[in-house]
Amino acid sequence: MRILLIYPYEPGTMMGGEFSFRLPPLGIMQIAGCTPDGHEVVLVDENVEPVDLEADADLVGFSVTTPNAHRTYAMARRFRERGIPVVFGGVHPTMMPEEAAEQSDAIVFGEGDRIWPQVVRDVEAGRLEREYRGPRNHTLAGLPRPRRDLIENKGYSPVHFVETTRGCPHACEFCSVTTFWGGRYRSRPLEEVMEELRSLKPLTEKRLALKNCVFFVDDNIGSDPEYAARLFEAITPLGLYWVGQASVEFSEDPGLLRLAARSGCRGLLVGLESVTPENLALCRKMESAERYREAIDRFHEAGIGVEGSFIVGFDHDQEKVFDAIHSFTINAAVDSVYLSILTPYPGTRLHRRMEREGRLLSRDWRRYDTSHVVFQPDRLSPARLERGYIDLYRRAFSGWSIARRLTGASLRRLMFFLPMNFGFRRAIYSCDPRRFGHECEVRT
Repeated sequence: MRILLIYPYEPGTMMGGEFSFRLPPLGIMQIAGCTPDGHEVVLVDENVEPVDLEADADLVGFSVTTPNAHRTYAMARRFRERGIPVVFGGVHPTMMPEEAAEQSDAIVFGEGDRIWPQVVRDVEAGRLEREYRGPRNHTLAGLPRPRRDLIENKGYSPVHFVETTRGCPHACEFCSVTTFWGGRYRSRPLEEVMEELRSLKPLTEKRLALKNCVFFVDDNIGSDPEYAARLFEAITPLGLYWVGQASVEFSEDPGLLRLAARSGCRGLLVGLESVTPENLALCRKMESAERYREAIDRFHEAGIGVEGSFIVGFDHDQEKVFDAIHSFTINAAVDSVYLSILTPYPGTRLHRRMEREGRLLSRDWRRYDTSHVVFQPDRLSPARLERGYIDLYRRAFSGWSIARRLTGASLRRLMFFLPMNFGFRRAIYSCDPRRFGHECEVRT
């Protein structure tokens, strides 16, 4: 069979089509790697290339997120009209199965890598079922490698995405990770991770200062300190440059920090979320911004940069929140900044609470992209929250702010974060804020 796997474009965000860093779609590459032998697989990421709706295919699979659901449904109708079976997988169909079922021939619930081969066999045999459920909390041993060959020469940034763990026990109100991936950390066998890392092809893209960079996509690379230590020790001889995601508590383990830095870590995306004490308590984070500053200092002392991730729109946020976050990023010398508007994604406790309180303003999934306000904030108007978010992003990546945040940074950090900052700046300053609007009428 000829199998077409599609990752649809997510329009509208501040980090949309103008974003300089085109990142490979690891999830759908993993599904491609799980496809049984004997089939032709074509992977199309609409973020870097158009989708041919008249393409020949015996099966079409879509990786569906909430903001790309509308686009997915439109494309799926075209393929189904041609008699081609369409299968949806990903977070959105798992959280909104009744809606997704109306637009597809089959849905894969949860993690698809173990059940996808059965889907392919059933299509081949002409007995496709309506629902497939991946096993919950399954072992990560023996996962096929992602089909990186399917994205070669497509203009992606020079970074390899690699997964070592899944799951998270924290169950933050606004996050769907625990619901989708499970409430405990699971780790891949270290020897399998090392085999994958050794197999990675050198990258020749010249847009970044660091070549052959690896991004560990784990939600928290330090979730299991013992496993993380063994991983860092094992990859040290490879001479990698790598980045990842971690909790702020990672900074409190000096030994693990040293191992991470020695193994090639150049930076970590750290979920700081807020600088307001009441919001930090809601998120079960450190109790003060001052402790955040101390944590960032520890990362910097180890030679590791910090991309601070912040969310605006919590119930305790008032007019002063935008200035407070901006001042913190300057004073704490945060190496880069990632901003989101609080978004009540389907399937999260936040969505259920907002729905219960009658605060959802939109069910247009295209607006659920962390750049639009889709709920009634408690202490700000929707228009003010959205405008404040856009203004804060532009302030964060002004030339003055970049210079202030990176003044005194080591060459080790500058090599990675200076091009990142200017990549963000290019995307943000080329974006027309008018396309966001500020209308938040109820849509059903």
